[in-house]
Amino acid sequence: MDISNKNKIDLNTVSITVIGLGKSGEAAAKLGNYLGAKIFLSDGGSTPDIMERQERLFSMGISVEIGGHSDKIFNADLWVLSPGIPQDADIVLNAKEKGIPVIGEIEFASWFTQDPIVALTGSNGKTTSVHLLTEMCATENLSPALSGNVGTAFSEVILMDLRDKPTHRVHILEISSFQMEYIVHFKPYISIYLNITPDHLDRYPGMDEYVQAKMNMIENQTQNDHIVFNNDDSILSQNFEDVDPQTHGFSILGKGETQFTMNATKIYDDAHATLIQLDQLALPGQHNLANALAAATAANILGVPNSRIAQVMSTFAGVKHRLEKVLNINGVTYYNDSKATNVDAVKVALDSFNTSIHLILGGKDKGGEFLQLLPHAQNKVKGIVAYGQAGEKISTALRDAVKIEQVSSLKDAVEICHLNAEPGDIILLSPGCASFDQFSNFEERGEVFKSIVKDLNQS
Repeated sequence: MDISNKNKIDLNTVSITVIGLGKSGEAAAKLGNYLGAKIFLSDGGSTPDIMERQERLFSMGISVEIGGHSDKIFNADLWVLSPGIPQDADIVLNAKEKGIPVIGEIEFASWFTQDPIVALTGSNGKTTSVHLLTEMCATENLSPALSGNVGTAFSEVILMDLRDKPTHRVHILEISSFQMEYIVHFKPYISIYLNITPDHLDRYPGMDEYVQAKMNMIENQTQNDHIVFNNDDSILSQNFEDVDPQTHGFSILGKGETQFTMNATKIYDDAHATLIQLDQLALPGQHNLANALAAATAANILGVPNSRIAQVMSTFAGVKHRLEKVLNINGVTYYNDSKATNVDAVKVALDSFNTSIHLILGGKDKGGEFLQLLPHAQNKVKGIVAYGQAGEKISTALRDAVKIEQVSSLKDAVEICHLNAEPGDIILLSPGCASFDQFSNFEERGEVFKSIVKDLNQS
């Protein structure tokens, strides 16, 4: 299948194999089916979630196999690949050898919209920032739709839009490096880069490859498009020195030219008018200040009034699973930071508190260096409980410097912290790892944590 010209792509009667029956795979299958393609979906797993999605697709007449990949996957004109499948997987290499074009779900969905796309990526802070930006854009002149790596697949939104034909649509996407590995035509109007720190080094040979996957996001942008980036990040400031799109920095350190600047008490715009006083911000922490400036810069480019930007900054209180306050039990406060899936996110979480912390780390190792936590844990972390597949690695790395216990399950970890905590302490789930050893995603892990805490409160 020739996919070199986006405007000439017609899926009617085209055979498409979708690999991976997660949210994005199911959504891509439904979108392709709606556009007349012959869909075959294949997943190597057979979890209850996968089987439930299989039944939904069966009811639509879509062919699905689970529990393994048969040779039927190669009877296709096009592959749409789940972001969880690595580029060097045998089936992917075989598909390429057979001349089958391989793309990701984000690329696939982008073929079927002419509405502007704002794509946001970074190692940390993505979810908070896209929610902030979506709130800012909810005005009379814009109809934002949030999707991507944030719960709703892009293909699902595109399918709804093809049916409902909304006006003034702007697509706001949270993008992971995995989703940018198979880009052909994907072209944001605005690309936003929050930060780049070591992450997913279990997937990439090194930082250069990880950074390059992130940079794929801008490869189709032109001088009519925009890049918003963190001037305080040394990697980012170097990568955008000679690019075609218009560049817009943001900074909490006063670096470079920015649309919004700050001093000790306020944020002001490029006309030196006050946007908002710092003590009016709803989200605490320097990292959230950077997130807010990134969102505000993009919103400004889209024509959102400063009054709306300031209003959202003063009212937006955060998202689930990111430093989410759960309960206070007998003077001990529990926080759910399940979205912290790498070591740098844990650093940010630790830096957000000044009181004694009992820290829960663990899950599926992503190649993080847990020793980097020590400067942030000093004189603050009373103890660490490590659990799951990465528990042994975490314990080995930190046991000489901090009190640490190792257990198998998240439930055991919470119960140990509960027994050790005193009034005024914080119990913080900030795992620094992926969830996939024991949970289907970080959301499930966070919900289980909250359920365990609520059970403790009732016992």
